[in-house]
Amino acid sequence: MGAESKRQQKFARLVQKDLGDIFQREMQHILPNVMVTVTMVRATPDLSGVKVYLSFYNAPDVKEAINTVKLHAADFRYKLGKRIRNQARIVPELEFFVDDTNEYVEKMDKLFNQIRDKEE
Repeated sequence: MGAESKRQQKFARLVQKDLGDIFQREMQHILPNVMVTVTMVRATPDLSGVKVYLSFYNAPDVKEAINTVKLHAADFRYKLGKRIRNQARIVPELEFFVDDTNEYVEKMDKLFNQIRDKEE
């Protein structure tokens, strides 16, 4: 996969900002007491689809949380469409994924700490 064009990056930033807003203000009822962060958005070259990476804070079960979001994907797309209709010709299809970067970083930190402790 090549580098994203400026147009894709700009569109992805727009979608990220608006989806983040939707999660915080309009859709918090689908995951009560869970903070959802849109960590990254990647747009297809034709802007017809986006991959949305989410981070969940305070979620008892991350798999269940992402499945709940996927079940409501049409609602998110509709709300996004209402916000970006003046800036985009089409409302992209939304694909949601868990961003597990933080868990990976924590796991690596633990491993490095274990190695350092063994050396001392």
